Amino acid sequence: MTEQRKRVLLAAPRGYCAGVDRAVVAVEKALEHYGAPVYVRKEIVHNKYVVETLTERGAVFVEETDEVPEGARVVFSAHGVSPAVHAAAAARSLKTIDATCPLVTKVHKEAVRFAADDYDILLIGHDGHEEVEGTAGEAPEHVQVVNSPQEVDAVTVRDPDKVVWISQTTLSVDETMETVRRLRERFPTLQDPPSDDICYATQNRQVAVKKLAPHCDVVVTVGSANSSNSVRLVEVALDAGARASYRVDRASEIDPAWFDGATTVGVTSGASVPEILVRDVLELLAGLGFDDVEEVRTATEDLMFSLPRELRTDLKSAGSPVATPRRGARRELTVEPV
Repeated sequence: MTEQRKRVLLAAPRGYCAGVDRAVVAVEKALEHYGAPVYVRKEIVHNKYVVETLTERGAVFVEETDEVPEGARVVFSAHGVSPAVHAAAAARSLKTIDATCPLVTKVHKEAVRFAADDYDILLIGHDGHEEVEGTAGEAPEHVQVVNSPQEVDAVTVRDPDKVVWISQTTLSVDETMETVRRLRERFPTLQDPPSDDICYATQNRQVAVKKLAPHCDVVVTVGSANSSNSVRLVEVALDAGARASYRVDRASEIDPAWFDGATTVGVTSGASVPEILVRDVLELLAGLGFDDVEEVRTATEDLMFSLPRELRTDLKSAGSPVATPRRGARRELTVEPV
């Protein structure tokens, strides 16, 4: 009996999104231009490898601005910060570089606008996540966080006819829409945000996983445990039909026993994951016999964001390049029908 070939279905898009690219390059450029140390509030993006690499280059990661020496330079992470954090930085005369993803900034502006119109704002997201803290901090008296569909029954508002929902950008699309559905059952006049809050990259990575997961015995997502969009990909793979689904920070965390009896393995990565980590996983899988790789592409991403204004101004004054380089360049693989 002929042994069935072992293969890898490699999701595309995967890895770095435009907002992550911008934030990481901002820290790199700041280190090059100003020299070390450059302080960063929180993790610039939720990926251990990225944080470790930038630390080796001279970035100093802190939890709050009061850990930054007065007058020093600090970068705000891609997840965004509240007005209170900006005020705390100003009080210490810190030179700030705001690397908030522009798509997160868009949600912040929505919160400000709806609060100005005196709406109750239902922020669908995860309590404690930096992005949610930053968005809620724009209008804390108007915002309440809804973590899941199961919390909808506990929501209370002042005026059921003046309620709007917005969301964290890195959620599961399906779960978010289920939360919205339940909210609308309670508040029929619930207003939608003017455009999708879940970012294009989060949606694209989930769509790619949904396409390959039904054909996979195992799906491996590369991404850190505190990366919301990476954790969601693990769940999406299971919901879409994968028999098993795992998340790893890097290839060394993989247990070869996961693939016992498997013939098809899916591989993807979260939006804050550099491509080198995916390549390491593919190399390990090749050593286990999964050396036939087919890329499953559901979208092509070409969005780019300019560097933060503060950094861009200083680089231009010094005659340095200010364009954000594209990341994640990869060898294109032959796409075969799944």
